[in-house]
Amino acid sequence: MQNFDMENVRKRLEKQQYRFSGRNTAVKICTWTKKSLLDEDVCYKQTFYGIQSHRCCQMSPSVNFCQNSCIFCWRSFTDTEGFQEIAKDIADDPEKIIDESILKQRELLSGFGGNKKVNREKLKEAQDPKHFAISLTGEPTLYPYLNEFIENLHKRGITTFVVTNGLRPEVLKKIKPTQLYVSVDAPNEELYLKIDRPKVKDAWSIFNETLSVIAEKRDEGVRTCLRITLIKGINDVFPEQYAELIKKANPLFVEVKAYMHVGDSVKRLKKENMPLHEEVKEFSEKIAQFCDWKVVDEKKESRVVLLMKEEDLPKRFLELN
Repeated sequence: MQNFDMENVRKRLEKQQYRFSGRNTAVKICTWTKKSLLDEDVCYKQTFYGIQSHRCCQMSPSVNFCQNSCIFCWRSFTDTEGFQEIAKDIADDPEKIIDESILKQRELLSGFGGNKKVNREKLKEAQDPKHFAISLTGEPTLYPYLNEFIENLHKRGITTFVVTNGLRPEVLKKIKPTQLYVSVDAPNEELYLKIDRPKVKDAWSIFNETLSVIAEKRDEGVRTCLRITLIKGINDVFPEQYAELIKKANPLFVEVKAYMHVGDSVKRLKKENMPLHEEVKEFSEKIAQFCDWKVVDEKKESRVVLLMKEEDLPKRFLELN
């Protein structure tokens, strides 16, 4: 049961242009969706994997529920006991929130209709999202109907991108999203506890169990990815240890992305902790040297680098209808 005032959370997030499509479900238009509609730029996921930024719905079915209080997180921490699974009696229906999320997405997009610079064809297509990025805020594996939610989206021909902190391996064993991201925020337990500040016992051991699950998910046909958020002066160390984690998980992709000095993270970190793109790329190359991977792409505007194995390159781009 929620132990925080969800009504106040809701009001605060709505001021930040979130729109609630359920009790614990919310949508927000991504910066890159906006840029794509204006033909200014696209998300690195379009560059790396071929998805369409203007047709992506960024959302979460578990607003404010997370087991971690990561120092680099741009979100506010208001839930101190929310690491428990959302009770089924307050969890949103996995079918209804698809329609409601699309509806709220359309409401948020309606303001673009009066913008003379908008690409009209893209705006029309954006009314019907083809991708759901289940990563907006909160830990999605704490939503008890995540598997049903993903299956319902796939039935509609919508691809799913799930981002997890890796602390619910038992849930990850059950789901089959289009692409599964696991956040890797530290190369070892000491830094992990310092950076992620987990609220569950044996978090590092659980996280490592998830890495083994990731290797299994790839065998099931799920596109898997480890995302390393690089914080200058804190976790940009021990590339050989990151390489060992990568070997254990054997993902299809590894993304190394710069920490961005935004949101509530500015209360905990300094602007100097935000690495330059060149520094992200340099550290990525160090990791690659220890696990026989290679840098295959980059997007300077997002300060992100993509690593892959040579033999996996043909699997890079998503096959879309």
